[in-house]
Amino acid sequence: MLKRLLSVVFVLCLVGANVAQEKKITLEEIWGGEFRAQYMDVLRSMKDGKHYTILNRTRNPRGVQIDKYDYTTQEKVATLVASSEEVPIFSSYEFSDDESKIILATQVEAIFRRSRLGVYYIYDVASKSITQITADKIQEPELSPDGSKVAYAFENNLYLKDLKSGETKQMTSDGLYGSIINGITDWVYEEEFAFVQAFEWNSDGSKIAFLRFDETNVPHFSMDVYGTDLYPYPYEFKYPKAGEENAKVSLHMFDVESGQTSAIDLGGAYYIPRIKWMNNPNFLSVQTINRHQNHLTLHQVDAAKNTVAVLLEEKDDAYVDIHDNLTFLTDDSFIWTSEKDGYNHLYLHNEDGSLKNQITKGSWEVTNYYGYDQAHDRIFYQSVENGSINRDVYSVSSAGKNKKRLSTKEGNNGAAFSSDYSYFINTFSNATTPPEFTLHKASNGKLLKEIKDNQALADKLNAYEMVPKEFSTLQINGNELNMWMIKPKDFDPSKKYPLLLYQYSGPGSQSVANRWNGSNDYWYQLLASEGYIVACVDGRGTGLKGRDFKKVTYLNLVKYETEDQIAAAKKLSALPYIDANRTGIWGWSFGGHMSTNCLLKGNDVFEMAIAVAPVTSWRFYDTIYTERFMRTPQENPEGYDNESPFNYPELLKGKYLLVHGSGDDNVHVQNTMRMIEALVQANKSFDWAIYPDKNHGIYGGNTRLHLYTKMTNFIKENL
Repeated sequence: MLKRLLSVVFVLCLVGANVAQEKKITLEEIWGGEFRAQYMDVLRSMKDGKHYTILNRTRNPRGVQIDKYDYTTQEKVATLVASSEEVPIFSSYEFSDDESKIILATQVEAIFRRSRLGVYYIYDVASKSITQITADKIQEPELSPDGSKVAYAFENNLYLKDLKSGETKQMTSDGLYGSIINGITDWVYEEEFAFVQAFEWNSDGSKIAFLRFDETNVPHFSMDVYGTDLYPYPYEFKYPKAGEENAKVSLHMFDVESGQTSAIDLGGAYYIPRIKWMNNPNFLSVQTINRHQNHLTLHQVDAAKNTVAVLLEEKDDAYVDIHDNLTFLTDDSFIWTSEKDGYNHLYLHNEDGSLKNQITKGSWEVTNYYGYDQAHDRIFYQSVENGSINRDVYSVSSAGKNKKRLSTKEGNNGAAFSSDYSYFINTFSNATTPPEFTLHKASNGKLLKEIKDNQALADKLNAYEMVPKEFSTLQINGNELNMWMIKPKDFDPSKKYPLLLYQYSGPGSQSVANRWNGSNDYWYQLLASEGYIVACVDGRGTGLKGRDFKKVTYLNLVKYETEDQIAAAKKLSALPYIDANRTGIWGWSFGGHMSTNCLLKGNDVFEMAIAVAPVTSWRFYDTIYTERFMRTPQENPEGYDNESPFNYPELLKGKYLLVHGSGDDNVHVQNTMRMIEALVQANKSFDWAIYPDKNHGIYGGNTRLHLYTKMTNFIKENL
């Protein structure tokens, strides 16, 4: 009898263990941070090539510190600065070029996606003294190369502070909100050219080049802020919608010794998306591009003479992408990336801009450029040579020879190199492995040390009902499209399951990738545990499959992308285990436009769609992004209107959830309001939600939990 009882207890324990291993993920856990991965925060390689620094957080007492580590031993050798009574808690840091001083950012508040205001301090490493730059909240402080001065922006003007004397000079005086901006980008440059600091020191600290934006004639946009006060108030800023006037941008040179500023004539350049000093302190590189963004010019500016020469030009029938893949060698020859052979590759140019040779070649794309070790003639880069859903780290000589794959694991590999290119820290993940950080020898990729592996997160997730993504391809509209799929854990091919498609589909994007995706993937696991099949297909217009695949959508944004998603849904619905009468699709931003279009134009395929912060007319979106792919509405009215869903609301048959944040400075809530009005006038039933004062990310407090709860319930009720 005792033996029988023990057997029963053993069986019950096994059942209990099995149940424990199959816990279902909850929304509260996802958005409460239970599954947050650990990273190496604010990693900086030091000049000696032997050490790096990390921003670490401390618990007792609560604070932060910059810790210095030895590459070879991975041991912490020093704490450079820690928060204390004298040093406020800081959220980021920057070294001067000589590493004698560190800028510490405190009390940081967001303006838009990338721009920040903050109170900044300068910490002197040798004396351990700290100095507040100014009591005001400023933007983008940058130390001179020798650490003796700091330049920064305040209320649309540039300032220069001498750290020894404490004297502050105003470099510009015409800055005015809504009119003139000096040294900081306007909204559309920040969002679409992806930078905020529009001023740069030269290598000897004698000059500062900066951009000036005259946005006087740019139309302003206003959105109400509801807040907690009795009356809402309007927030206004300059936002150039497609076809409208942009800011007039000009390049200027400030001489530190004389305090004089001179204008540089770039021949009426329309956009100036990049400036970068060359090794010679008298020479500045400047990229300009026309309004259609199909003719880019790389200029060389002689700062001593204020003269300009052309180094190279890039032209394309559609558009030329802006990038940061530019390195000047000691003689100011340079490495550059281009799509001119049909794929994004590395090229070596002589100092006069003439082409010396193409470095990488093949029907694959370079996805990141890490730099050049001139002492050993090694270029380091990331590419999709090992399949378009994977990324690996490689080295190659400047002549394109002796190529080596430095990463070994299949998935997503990225690298942070030491300043002398002796080592690199590899960040690896794939669809089933959270981020791992390992130290490697740069010459051959040899693994030297394991640094951090997120094993605690992996162990925690082992207790949950997790199903690996299945990667495959679909033949759609003459193209082989990448796809992933997540099936329920108890998947039975003899049963039929509802299908939810996710997509983004924006130009050059990639949603089907063998990498760790965090929160949304946890949500898809939750849906799979509820009996849904979740899938994602990257259609035409997405990236990393060559120029022609990406740019086929030119002038007809969302048309071919929508056709591909509808065709993919039809093909998947024909599978014996998919319920063809229960097909849904969802997306955010560009993806919200896509999900809306798919539900309307594919109303015989999709029964449900969720659109979060969608564009509903490209006429409402900004100049730089929209005109890059569509030209202006005046030139291409059909391209703008034929794919705007509020022009055909009568096509709605399925269940539709429309979500937006009222404080979205990027994709304005105007898009959703126009869609709502069109659906109302067409007498169509739908669901919608507006999140007060929330921006394009729709987050803060319980907002994400509330949003994903709403979306989950909508899927359960309607799919």
